[in-house]
Amino acid sequence: MSNLINIKNLEFETINNLKNSKASNTLRAYQADFKDFTNFCSQNGFKEMPANPKILSLYLTQLSSTSKYSTLKRRIASIGILHKLKGHYLDTKHPIIVENLMGIKRKFGINQKGKKPLLINDLKLIINVLENTKGNINKRLRDKAILLIGFSGGFRRSELVNIDYEDLEFVNEGVKIFIKRSKTDQSGEGSIKAIPYFDNEIYCPVKTLKNWLNEKKIKTGKIFNVSDKTIALIIKKYSNLAGFDSNKYAGHSLRSGFATSAAEAGAEERSIMNMTGHKSTEMVRRYIKEANLFKNNALNKIKF
Repeated sequence: MSNLINIKNLEFETINNLKNSKASNTLRAYQADFKDFTNFCSQNGFKEMPANPKILSLYLTQLSSTSKYSTLKRRIASIGILHKLKGHYLDTKHPIIVENLMGIKRKFGINQKGKKPLLINDLKLIINVLENTKGNINKRLRDKAILLIGFSGGFRRSELVNIDYEDLEFVNEGVKIFIKRSKTDQSGEGSIKAIPYFDNEIYCPVKTLKNWLNEKKIKTGKIFNVSDKTIALIIKKYSNLAGFDSNKYAGHSLRSGFATSAAEAGAEERSIMNMTGHKSTEMVRRYIKEANLFKNNALNKIKF
């Protein structure tokens, strides 16, 4: 009987380990994706778990007319992982799925029209507008610190909202910020972002951060105490006030703006990745390619 109890405990701990292998936000995203698949199955009388590859392929076909190719790939991954967590096997590499995806790719393409990066000159315009906006001074100072720190550190929103006072170390050159955990560091090894002082104090992230901490007398805990959704709303609010189309910007615009601006300024691929925390060069090279569209344009060599 004792052996049976031990096995039950081991099974319970194993399930917890499987869940803990993914960040809570990631698990929620998987579950949201799987819920959509479940709705499709219930509406059409299909069994969602264990799912038949043919049914998943039909689901992808339905999605393809309204969703990005990247969304289809993510849904496959989410549905496959939820099957694993529940102890079921789903062959996501089955020919009927793979071949269908290839056909969808040829039909619709895979080009993604993402949100615009918030480039350095645009950010400066936004800061100028923020400085002259009426309203709560503390809120404006907080928003300014979020925008400048978020951009200068190439932060993900999840990283930005989880910075504690204890993660900061002010040094002569600027501030070092310890990132406890990030999307590409699920094991929690941590990393450090170093942000130097800027010559122009108006746009200096370190000076602005100090002003915010001193104003609110923050000595412990979260330095901003906002949600990741709030980050996106702040960007949209001030981009709109600056005369930009706020629908084209989102929470990721600070991070992509830093990478693109750094690439325009000639920063090396590796140094950009060191700041942003990208593990793959694929996305960073897209930023560099975007930054070089006019700089390395062949038309520059032609004289009209």
